[in-house]
Amino acid sequence: MPQEQDESFGLGVRHLTVTLAAPDARWQKAYALEEVRIRGALGSLALDIQHFGSTAIPAIKAKPIIDILIGIRRFEDGATCIGPMERIGYDYAGADVVPNDHIFGRGIKGETRTHLAHIVEHNGYNWKRNILFRDRLRSNPALVKAYEELKIDLARKYAENRAAYTASKKAFIDKVVTDGDLA
Repeated sequence: MPQEQDESFGLGVRHLTVTLAAPDARWQKAYALEEVRIRGALGSLALDIQHFGSTAIPAIKAKPIIDILIGIRRFEDGATCIGPMERIGYDYAGADVVPNDHIFGRGIKGETRTHLAHIVEHNGYNWKRNILFRDRLRSNPALVKAYEELKIDLARKYAENRAAYTASKKAFIDKVVTDGDLA
């Protein structure tokens, strides 16, 4: 069932590569269904769950991977989420890729990725930064256009190197969030 759902929503990018897709209204439903699954698995461990990343921004090209932000009380409690997340098909990628961020991926391990879940401290730095960036893009069409142009350029340049693609977006993201209070 999960694989059929992913295909019906146009989700999936080959592991470690970058492919952008046209905006797809089905991504909002894909997120909503996944949120229910995660809430069922994590229960009260998840204080809040939010859709973020480019699939959460209307009218922008995106990697067809649903990014999910999950807020927990303390970052250290993230290890207690590993078992429940694995039971619903997520692989734990660790907490050493992005500081203070437990990363989980769903898809066909080593082949495609359809969902990325980031478990962070609720209202901590990573939570605030990701939500602020998403909300600023949602409210500013000029930012969306500039970000999309950057993403298209970087996707061409780093089609086979997702880490370089992601790292190259950091300066833009930093600039967008610097006007906000992340303390």
